[in-house]
Amino acid sequence: MDCATRWTPTTAVKLASHKDLGFELNPSPAPGHRTKSMRFRKPLMIAAWLALAAWLGPGTVAASPVPQRGYASYYAQYHEGLRTASGERFHTEALTAAHRSLPFGTRVRVTNLANGRHVIVRINDRGPYVRGRMLDVSYAAARELGMLQSGVGRIRMVVLRG
Repeated sequence: MDCATRWTPTTAVKLASHKDLGFELNPSPAPGHRTKSMRFRKPLMIAAWLALAAWLGPGTVAASPVPQRGYASYYAQYHEGLRTASGERFHTEALTAAHRSLPFGTRVRVTNLANGRHVIVRINDRGPYVRGRMLDVSYAAARELGMLQSGVGRIRMVVLRG
């Protein structure tokens, strides 16, 4: 007899196992037999994923009415030609930027709060990975913003479209 024993402070109590009672906890179906839950699980999962994809849309981002403020830095020139997170090669003369979460291809207007100069960049990479920074811009964008000397600048960022 297959049973489990549980000890209490006063006596030992014997508990009957599921095998002693004549049933299995997780009976497996006979080969080739599909239970009702198995039959409907896959189509329901497919339908759920399709509904989620339709609800999220084709990867677009609504224009942000509220500008975000933070700090931006720019890529060093030795990144020229290296692949970005989006897969394209980085070019210092392209007006591109890195953001942690905005979808690739999103256009953003960046304004340097120190001098009022602004530029429109396209998100094509992930980053910055420095605490307190919200954007890494290319060398050309940094030149347009007038932040080559300082390397880091306080900016206002507005998402234009995805």
